[in-house]
Amino acid sequence: MRYLLDTCTFIWIVEGMALPHRVEQLFRDPDNEFFLSAASCWEIAMKYALGRLPLSDAPERIVPLRRAQHGILPLPVDEESALHISRLPQIHRDRTDRLLVAQAVVHGLTIVTPDERIPQYGVRTLW
Repeated sequence: MRYLLDTCTFIWIVEGMALPHRVEQLFRDPDNEFFLSAASCWEIAMKYALGRLPLSDAPERIVPLRRAQHGILPLPVDEESALHISRLPQIHRDRTDRLLVAQAVVHGLTIVTPDERIPQYGVRTLW
């Protein structure tokens, strides 16, 4: 299976925070692929720059390092996903989450997220 990590899920994974048992099991299964969107990287960098996300090092160093250490693949923001946002209902005002939903739809990914609004888009989620 192929999964797209929500930004907070990525942070919890790399910080060693507790995840639901089901998520931990899937993350440890080598047959599953996990992706981190460039949109999440942007969100991390923005929150860090605003002082709203403390990190042990600058995002440009820590995010690629931790992503690679955990075997998480990068997912660029592509034109089709960006344009798909216009087809989504106005459920969520968070721009990053809307882009993650669009990427999940376009690329056939399941979003790993605790956000209870995301499933309202009709996208597959796991938590």
